[in-house]
Amino acid sequence: MSKAVSFLPRLVRILLTLAFVAAGGAKLAGAAPMVAVFDAIGAGQWFRYVTGGIEVIGAALLWVPGLALPGAGLLVATMMSAVIAHLAILGPSFVPALVLGLLAACAGWTARHGSTG
Repeated sequence: MSKAVSFLPRLVRILLTLAFVAAGGAKLAGAAPMVAVFDAIGAGQWFRYVTGGIEVIGAALLWVPGLALPGAGLLVATMMSAVIAHLAILGPSFVPALVLGLLAACAGWTARHGSTG
């Protein structure tokens, strides 16, 4: 396997980590757009904290040997929920959540099959 191809799983984990730490951190910090999104969802701001925590923890677990698969699973489930929330309530675009969910699924698959990069 070429070096470029063998680096892809690590690159996906890096991108996921950056995205989920940024998004989860914004939720935990109470960034105004995140507060507005969770107001629109109607589940309460406590759900913003839970979601932000799951995103940050899931991203961290991607780097822990033996826990990358559960971490990816948390992120996939979170993004599936985000896609549903966008389709049912929030509107404009579910595509970013879908892409992140697919990337998390890829990270889980590589963790499951032992090619973590």
